[in-house]
Amino acid sequence: MTERDFDVVVWGASGFTGRLVAEYLYEQYGVGASLRWAVAGRDMPRLEVLRRGLGAAGESLPILIADSHDPASLRQLVNRTRVVCTTVGPYALHGSELVAVCAELGTHYCDLSGEVHWMRRMIDTHHETARRQGARIVHCCGFDSIPSDLGVHWLQREMRARQGVYCQAVKYRTESFKGAFSGGSVASMLNLLESAEDDPSITTILKDPYALNPAGAPRGLDGPEKTNPEYDLDFRAWVAPFMLAEVNTKVVRRSNALLGHPYGIGFRYDEGMIMPFGQLGFPLAVGMAGGSVAFNGALRTAPLRKWLSAVLPKPGDGPDEAARESGHFQIQLLGIHPDNATHNLRLRIRGDRDPGYGSTARMLGEAAVCLAHDGLAREGGVLTPATAMGDALIDRLDANAGVTFSALDED
Repeated sequence: MTERDFDVVVWGASGFTGRLVAEYLYEQYGVGASLRWAVAGRDMPRLEVLRRGLGAAGESLPILIADSHDPASLRQLVNRTRVVCTTVGPYALHGSELVAVCAELGTHYCDLSGEVHWMRRMIDTHHETARRQGARIVHCCGFDSIPSDLGVHWLQREMRARQGVYCQAVKYRTESFKGAFSGGSVASMLNLLESAEDDPSITTILKDPYALNPAGAPRGLDGPEKTNPEYDLDFRAWVAPFMLAEVNTKVVRRSNALLGHPYGIGFRYDEGMIMPFGQLGFPLAVGMAGGSVAFNGALRTAPLRKWLSAVLPKPGDGPDEAARESGHFQIQLLGIHPDNATHNLRLRIRGDRDPGYGSTARMLGEAAVCLAHDGLAREGGVLTPATAMGDALIDRLDANAGVTFSALDED
C-alpha cells in the first residue's frame, strides 16, 4: 500500500455509534500521536460539533466530507487512508459503493454489518478484487461477531497447542448480558425483511448455515439454527436460542473454510443463551424461545413490522453514557476434544460495557487500528475477524477495550 495521509478514517462519525468510536479513539490514542486518524461523513456542521465535544485536542482532528452514493467523493476519501472504519448502515442501502472502492484501491475496511445477504453479495462481487489489491474487507466487527469468531479462534489455538489436535465442536453460551437494542441493527433487520419479501433468495441465504462460505467449499454437518429450547448436559442448564446466532455461526464457518478447514469439514458450532436456575430454567427457556419466534413472525408481517418500526429504537438513538457503562456481557465457550472429554477447554469472554454500543464501539475501533498498525500477514479478500486479525486483535481487546479472554480455570 502506498503512503496515505491517515491510518484510520471513521466514516459516519456524526451518527450515534460512529461518535462512540471517535470518542474511544480519542481517549485511547489522542490526536496527532501514534494514530493518524480523521472523522468523515456528509454533514460538516455535525462533524464539527462532534470534534468540539471531544476536548481541547479534538479541535485539530481532521474532517473529511463525502457521500455514500457518490463514488467520486468516496474515492477521494478512501485514497487518503489505510483503513476505513464505517458505522453507516443499513449497509445494504448505504455500504456497497464504499466496499467496492476500498477493494479497488487496496484500502482495508471494517464495519458492524450483520446483514448476511449483503455480505454474501460483497463476497461474490469483491473478494477477488480485494485479494488482488491486498485490501482486507472485514464485516461483523462488533458484538456480532467478534466474541464468536475470535472465541473459536482462541479455543482452537489453545487446543492445538495443548493437545496437538483441534476441537471437533465448539459451543457458545451467553451467561449474562445487559444492554439495549441498537437502532442501526433494528433498521438493518427491518430492511432485510422488507428486501426478502421482494427477493425470496434472501430467505434461502438466511436459512443456509454455510451461506457465507466460499463458493464450492465443502459443506459440514451443521443444520439451520435452533428455534427450540434444549437441556445442555455440558452446561447443566436449559439453553434458549440466541438472537445473533443466525449471523455469528455463518461467520465462524466462513473462517474455517477460508483457512482451508483446519478444524475439519465436520466441525460443529452452535450458539445459545444459558437460562438461570439450572434444571428449573425450562419455563424461562420456553418463554424466551416462544418470544423469539413470535417477534420474528411479527417482523415478517408488514402491518406489524410497520408498528414495531415506530416503537423500536431508530438509527442514531441509543442509551446514555451511564447505561452504556453499567452494561456488560459474559460468554462461555466450550471446545470439545475429538475423543477425550477430559481435555475439553472452556473460555470465558467478558465485556465491561453494554454489548450493543459501548463494547461494540471499542471492538470496532480496535479492529480498525489492528488493520492499520499490526503488520498482519493475511492476504486481502472479504475476510472475517479471525482470519484477518486473529491473535493481534485478541491482544488489543484484552489490553485496551475491556473485552477479556481467559481460560475458565484462570478466572
